[in-house]
Amino acid sequence: MNTLIIVLRLIHIIGGAFWFGSILLLVFFIVPSIRATAETGQKFLSYFLTKTLFGRVLGLSAILTSLAGASLYWIDSRGFASGWMTSGPGWGFGIGGIFGIIALIIGNRFGSNLMILGETAAQIHGMPTQEQMDKIQVAQKQLGVLVPISTFALIIALICMATARYWRF
Repeated sequence: MNTLIIVLRLIHIIGGAFWFGSILLLVFFIVPSIRATAETGQKFLSYFLTKTLFGRVLGLSAILTSLAGASLYWIDSRGFASGWMTSGPGWGFGIGGIFGIIALIIGNRFGSNLMILGETAAQIHGMPTQEQMDKIQVAQKQLGVLVPISTFALIIALICMATARYWRF
């Protein structure tokens, strides 16, 4: 059992670090840089999202992190049946898990909209058509709502997971 827990913790921690770090890098540095560099930024975004494995690796990392975390919670709570769930750590990990799942679900939509932007940017040669502009505007509008929610959920999940062991009540 210890080996299983160690493997699950490694997947959860390493995957979570990659997921969290990647989202913060995208939200606070890459996306603002793309916006600031106009056509050059569109070319970068197009290449980054359609020609690299970043999106797939990020999605896989989020899923594996969530599955490993849920498995650890299942083990610690003895199948969601023990009093541990109402302890401080049980609450902390539970709340963190809920916010992690919210981030996973919203992040899926976030990723879909980024892919739409990347694919549309790849199709633009010179001036974008009205259809391309409409796609870009819809995706950007959705990202304007999804990105802050997903980022906030990940930050709350990280805070809860990092401190849950010390929660007392």
